[in-house]
Amino acid sequence: MICLGIEGTAEKTGIGIVDNEGNILATCGDQLYPEVGGIHPREAANFHAEHIVPLIKEALKESNLTLNDIDLVSFAKGPGLGPALRTVATAARSLAQNINVPLIGVNHCIGHVEIGKLTTGAKDPVTLYTSGGNTQIISYETGRYRIIGETLDIAIGNCLDQFSRDVGLGHPGGPIVEKHALNTDKTIELPYVVKGMDLSFSGILTSAINKYKQGVDLDVVCNSFQETCFAMLCEVTERALSYTGKTEVLLCGGVAANKKLREMLKQMCEEHYVDFYMPPMKYCGDNGSMIARLGLLSYNQGQTGIENSYINPKYRTDQVDVTWINKKVEHNLELPSDIRFKGAEADISEILWDDEEAIIKKRVSKNYRTRELDNKLRIERTKEEAKLLHDCKKYGVKTPFIYSVDLKNYDIIMQKVCANQLQEKILEKPGNLEQILNNIGMMVRRMHDGEIIHGDLTTANILIQDDSPVFIDFGLGKYSNLLEDKGTDLLVFKKSLTTIVPDESEKYFTYFLEGYDSEEVVKKIEEIEKRGRYL
Repeated sequence: MICLGIEGTAEKTGIGIVDNEGNILATCGDQLYPEVGGIHPREAANFHAEHIVPLIKEALKESNLTLNDIDLVSFAKGPGLGPALRTVATAARSLAQNINVPLIGVNHCIGHVEIGKLTTGAKDPVTLYTSGGNTQIISYETGRYRIIGETLDIAIGNCLDQFSRDVGLGHPGGPIVEKHALNTDKTIELPYVVKGMDLSFSGILTSAINKYKQGVDLDVVCNSFQETCFAMLCEVTERALSYTGKTEVLLCGGVAANKKLREMLKQMCEEHYVDFYMPPMKYCGDNGSMIARLGLLSYNQGQTGIENSYINPKYRTDQVDVTWINKKVEHNLELPSDIRFKGAEADISEILWDDEEAIIKKRVSKNYRTRELDNKLRIERTKEEAKLLHDCKKYGVKTPFIYSVDLKNYDIIMQKVCANQLQEKILEKPGNLEQILNNIGMMVRRMHDGEIIHGDLTTANILIQDDSPVFIDFGLGKYSNLLEDKGTDLLVFKKSLTTIVPDESEKYFTYFLEGYDSEEVVKKIEEIEKRGRYL
């Protein structure tokens, strides 16, 4: 079977032709470059209308095929700009009807993942998808691609574009900012905002623009902006790796063109003993071949025909039932013999302390970060974690006992807790699971009442000992009485439940909230959740 795919979610028009054996027969495209400002939806739609037919002819010529050879037409139904999507859908309907073949609409974001897997050989990666409109950390879990981390405001590509426009560098911003960053090694401090496996760029965008207006050298601001934003992306990807236990990272999306981001992510993967993949550049950005590939994979869902050719500008990655993956991939991470567990920001090893079994948490240097930023984060997080672990006990919340803190080497030696992670307990489905989750909710409420924010409240960072919770890994923790921070804490927990038990996550989270008992915080969770892309 041969599929022709049409892409046009934003400023790029793409046509691709792929067969069911995974051979990419043609990839043709063109891009709108606005004279001023960003991308206007109507201008993008007009651009697609002018270029789709010529590009189809070009793709057929490149593949040495005719329209009679096409068995299926697929198009990107979302997410994207409404006018642009409507133009693409109209063209796809017309073509499918004209040559009398099935028509299928697919998810643009998943197209990036699948073309990445096809062109690199990655089997089951954690995907960092970075583009003008999207910043997502994606992982396949139990029947769907799950967004286990994302921006809570603007996407990284949009962030770079907006910064570039506001300081007078023009559009698109990514290549221009990268060029200026290459002129210096100097950096200044900018806001670094990681919330569990989510992140936020609005604060750093405002700060970087203000620094430039205050007279800081443009090259220095650009370099600092890149280094900090990309370090945040690497960290949340690393956290996703640690949480999922996967051994592959796939980078895709238009921002993958940035050499600095590729180097930093590759460095992170090497330090984490996992494989790094990136498609050829022509398949990183928006392209028709990813839509054609996903059309072929999705064809067995039966969602074909004109009646299913509607668009969805807010089409979430995690709304799609993934029927074409039916085999679980086993991941075996090979660690050095002296490391028991490779966490997102620390190596965990077992030692003896006064003849007692203990754990040493070593905050290792991250070579993907600048030395100044790395040292700052390591010292701040080591100090804060030690204090938070201690102060939790004031409120009756169980945490490991601390034996020693070495700020010079960024180490914490603490009690070894012999217990299973909450996620293991949930998968066992014990009869008292409701009570366990109630108890966890009550303990988190106690923490929050004591102005302690965990910061990375996942099911991997809660141990269950004799049916009671023990909280570990306060590396992103802080002291705060803000409703925003409490809501963010609970949203991290909700997302982690969705990753491991998507069909029952709402029920289990309700058990947790019954123990937490705060309508005010529940409303805040809903508000924060809606900041995610297309919610």
